[in-house]
Amino acid sequence: MEAFTVVRAGMLTTVQDLGRWGYQSRGVPVSGALDWASHRLANRLLCNDAGAATLEVTLLGPQLRFESDTTFAVTGAGFKLTLDGMPVEMNRSVDARAGCLLAFGERVNGARAYIGISGGVDTPPVLGSRSTHVLTKMGGHEGRALRAGDAIQIGPKQAGRNLPSEAKNSFSPDDRAKALFHLDAPTHREGWHRPSGVSQLRVMPVDERLVEHLTRQRFQISPQSDRMGYRLAGGTVPVAASGELISASVPTGAIQVPPGGQPILLMNDHATTGGYAVAAVVIAADLPRAGQLAPGDWVEFCASSIEAADAALHEWEAVLSDE
Repeated sequence: MEAFTVVRAGMLTTVQDLGRWGYQSRGVPVSGALDWASHRLANRLLCNDAGAATLEVTLLGPQLRFESDTTFAVTGAGFKLTLDGMPVEMNRSVDARAGCLLAFGERVNGARAYIGISGGVDTPPVLGSRSTHVLTKMGGHEGRALRAGDAIQIGPKQAGRNLPSEAKNSFSPDDRAKALFHLDAPTHREGWHRPSGVSQLRVMPVDERLVEHLTRQRFQISPQSDRMGYRLAGGTVPVAASGELISASVPTGAIQVPPGGQPILLMNDHATTGGYAVAAVVIAADLPRAGQLAPGDWVEFCASSIEAADAALHEWEAVLSDE
């Protein structure tokens, strides 16, 4: 029997996990949760494995009817939630009886929320991952975003793993964790006017000349943005005319600069190779913040050292640790 039914699908609700690793040399994108930290937090609150599949909700949330008793948690972008009409808190595990309706209302902040369910969303894995890559119709539920009427299975709760006690079934972030989970005003350069929605991402430089231009400007996420990449408007990065480049592998977070000078921030569904100049790569610890950007949001970039990038990733692990 299905574990939940999609009553309303929302704008783009897909099954995601931590990604499809090990196949990039064959041209297979990694995919996975754009905000991997919020994905992991949802699973942590439910005592699932960190890689258990969740639902990634984009901008406009769904309505789900649970067909069996279960426990769920919603993390990431702030939404007003109800369960059978009663308000539900985010960042905590919540019990739901069979027949209960989880409904997403107004979006308060961020771009993507994650619905974790005890046992994980159970769709057939493809190349070791349940992540959805819509362009190639790979993974997830029939390789596509969810639609009204879809019936989705939930995996069994893992043996030997119990749901958190009342004292541990919610996430009450301290000041450090607030900054990591986008719950405070994001950092910005002193003296700059900060419009609503601005964020700052740290990058590892690849081309020092291009990075110098990149870090002196502020960019806006263009409406022509999706899970493959964000087109950055409002500024340009001049690229020397050097003819066509030989395609090379590109990681998630790479900032490509086409001949027109309008940068593109590559996200999880990007092609595994590219022929544009690469200015820099967003550090792994800041990819969750990038995953919460929506069209119209503003972003700034600042250079990071390897040591700082490593320390920032360790900071995430300290927040997300099961200890």
